This record gives sequence, structure tokens and C-alpha cells, in this order.
Amino acid sequence: MRRYSLRDDQWERIKDLLPGREGYVGGTAVNNRLFVEAVLYRYRAGIPWRDLPARFGDWKNVHRRLRRWCESGVIERIFRYLAADYDNEYMMIDSTIVRAHQHSAGALKKGARNQAIGRSRGGLTTKIHAICDALGNPVELGITPGQDADITQAEPLLENIEPDAFLADKAYDADRLIDRLIQRGITPVIPPKRNRTTQRKTDFSLYRERNLVERFFNKLKQFRAIATRYDKLKSTFLAAVQFASIIILLN
Repeated sequence: MRRYSLRDDQWERIKDLLPGREGYVGGTAVNNRLFVEAVLYRYRAGIPWRDLPARFGDWKNVHRRLRRWCESGVIERIFRYLAADYDNEYMMIDSTIVRAHQHSAGALKKGARNQAIGRSRGGLTTKIHAICDALGNPVELGITPGQDADITQAEPLLENIEPDAFLADKAYDADRLIDRLIQRGITPVIPPKRNRTTQRKTDFSLYRERNLVERFFNKLKQFRAIATRYDKLKSTFLAAVQFASIIILLN
């Protein structure tokens, strides 16, 4: 098996979810698997698109096709299909910051659209937000500029899921989020900040399981083009995070 290629069992799980497959309404793709492995190679190795090995074909065609899949939501649909089989006993949220390469900043000059790149003392950064289930598998994903507070994405990412308990660190200790969780019948497992007048009890034996989301981020950053953001557009980078998460879910 070639480096960074899919195993046969991994391909079997997703091949019928892709556009361009045999019997699909519309044009039939020449080789869906080769395209998927080209995208995998690029993000795993962290190379510029123009350095894609010749066996994958013209790099411009690969990039153009990836953009079509981003805009049509193909990658997000595959991610949600695989992530739907989650363990609902408890879930956890966290975020991680990745440096944005200077080449990713070009889209900022083309208009006022937010491309989820922020500027701070660390330079250009993007923040990846993730909710993982009790098995450490990603369930919800989002990206924001690096300077955005972690808690801003908690409620949007929680909107479509109903875990029995919700684990988070002190950055998510806010009355609005706690009250919302309780209203929905979700047990908050969030340590209170020291400056709270009334200290809330926390199940620290369960809280220790929050390491699973950290492990997910460790796996995600094995993809070199995720650990450093090279993509200019927010939609492309979010699709890249979803694509890498698909590969993690297939393992």
C-alpha cells in the first residue's frame, strides 16, 4: 500500500457516499479513490498543491474538484454520516490554535468576508473547536479566528446533540451556558472559576475523561496541513478539518 493511501476497508465505507460514482446521476468520475487519496496525501504531508506527485494528475484539477466538493457540502455530509454513530453517554468540548501560514492570508485582501484568520501576539492564527463523544470521536467541528474566546462556539456546536453529560474546562464556565445545559437536561461537568461567589460541585472522576478531546487534537495535527493552515478560504480549511476527521473516524 502506498504511503498515505486508504485501505480497502476504509474505501468501502465511503465510496457509495461520493458524487461521480458509477450509477450516480450526472457525470461519472474517472477515479474517485485516486482523487480522495490525492487530497489525503496533500493534507497529511503538508505540501503545496503544485508539489502533488504526478501520479495524482494535474494538481489544478485536484484543487478545483476539492473546491467544488467544499461548496456543495460533500465532505461535510460524509463527516456527518460517519460521526452520527456516536456514544451519547457524555461529550466534551475544547479548542486548539493552529498557526496560519503567511500564504493563507491572501484572501483577506479580497473583501470583508471573514476567513477565520485572526492576528494576535502569536501572529496569524485560526482556532479549531471540536466536540468529541465518550469514545473520543469527533461529533461537531468549527473554526474561528484565533483570538475568539472558546465559549463562543459552545452553544452553536451543541445545538444538534443531546449528551447525558457535557465536559469542559474553566474557559466554558459561564452562567448562560450552565443554565442552558440544565434546561436541556444535560449535566454540566465544568469546574467553576475561582472568582465565583458560589462554587459549583464537579464530578472530577468524570472530568478526567476530557483527555479524549485532547487526544483527538493530537491525531488531527498529524495532518501537517492542518497543524499549519495553508488554505486561504475558511470553507476550504473547515472542509480540510472535516476531511482529516473522516480519516480518523475510518481508522
